Amino acid sequence: MASVSRHLARRCAAQALYQWMVTGQPTTEIESGFISDDALNDSDIAYFRHLIGEVPERREALEERLHALIERPLTQLDPVERAIILIGAYEILFRPDIPNGVAINEAIEMAHLFGAKDSYKFVNGVLDRLAGQRGRAQH
Repeated sequence: MASVSRHLARRCAAQALYQWMVTGQPTTEIESGFISDDALNDSDIAYFRHLIGEVPERREALEERLHALIERPLTQLDPVERAIILIGAYEILFRPDIPNGVAINEAIEMAHLFGAKDSYKFVNGVLDRLAGQRGRAQH
């Protein structure tokens, strides 16, 4: 049950971060929309809040690490792919309690669900290279 609820939290966080990037709305406003729409029923609401708080907070550090792994500026990525990659990168770099394989597989599943036809391949390649780099960022 815990993995299912965290999976749903990641899916909602990807949608919320997409909305944040596209609209520029504060994540606190976006969060209330997800909670009032019952989109987070059966999910780990605390983890959803954690992701939509921490990913924007650490966006610069995440993008700095990702920059070397992506051939084009991150701002040119589809916002859906960008949100998914940021969540996966955050989990790989800042959440040692989450195995890299879990972070990558969750991102691939979200790319299948929300991304363009073959975006999962791109997401997998970027996060796999990131996970293969030395160590995790410091908290």
